Amino acid sequence: MDAKRTADPALEDRLHDEMIDAVDEELELEIDDSRLEGLLGDAEKPQGGLDRHAYFKELLRLQKELIKLQDWVAHQKLKLVVLFEGRDAAGKGGVIKRVTQRLNPRTCKVVALSAPSERERSQWYFQRYVPHLPGAGEIVLFDRSWYNRAGVERVMGFCTEAECEDFFRTVPEFERMLVGSGIILVKYWFSITDEEQNMRFLMRIHDPLKQWKLSPMDLESRRRWELYTAAKEEMLKRTHIPEARWWVIEGVDKKRARLNCIHHLLQQVPYRDIHHDPVVLPQREHQPEYARHPVPQDLYVPAVY
Repeated sequence: MDAKRTADPALEDRLHDEMIDAVDEELELEIDDSRLEGLLGDAEKPQGGLDRHAYFKELLRLQKELIKLQDWVAHQKLKLVVLFEGRDAAGKGGVIKRVTQRLNPRTCKVVALSAPSERERSQWYFQRYVPHLPGAGEIVLFDRSWYNRAGVERVMGFCTEAECEDFFRTVPEFERMLVGSGIILVKYWFSITDEEQNMRFLMRIHDPLKQWKLSPMDLESRRRWELYTAAKEEMLKRTHIPEARWWVIEGVDKKRARLNCIHHLLQQVPYRDIHHDPVVLPQREHQPEYARHPVPQDLYVPAVY
């Protein structure tokens, strides 16, 4: 790291912490539970952060509970929808990754829609979200949702004030319809400070592996921080209804935000253990008449490593 990039001690500390967090993420994704604690050893703790041993231990415990929750949802044929909203770099993606990390992707799906097409813009606003709603026994996590209209679309001028007002008028009824149809709807807003978002954007600028996360829209959102704040406040005020209330996650500390969100999500669906018959590996059948043929060498990927 050159002198220019280390001139700010706070930035240097945060880059250091970000590097530790990136290593932790790889451990989470690649290392089996039984080896995790040994590999961590006396690894350095991020500045002011949650103890890594405590974090991993609790994360793994919560993820095991998520597996039980998924089993219960499938067994009871429930339908669970979780909305993840918040500013850019608020940590939504990191939480979603930890929620889904050990779940069955066939029944727990993530929906992250791109900008609407010309045809979609001519449709009923909620129409493109409806096909992604869960069937019986499924969990759907929306990485941003129909609340784009009250946030980015409004602030960036992608919709008119009349369209936004129509959204505020109709979204409570839309969500009441979802809940009335048997869907369990949970809505999270991830809250971070102005300073924290600025720091996380700097992290992405300085990290070539994360620069792809910064879009021109993200950079413009920094300039319009106060407009986003006003839009968020009105959104929470006008769409916080008894049938589908909002829950705010303090997101400045990433690890605590992940644990708090998962812990809270587990409380939203009363679940119990589902009995599973022991899995017995069957004996392999042998076919004496079968002779295995050699695989041509040119079919193999070159053994570079």
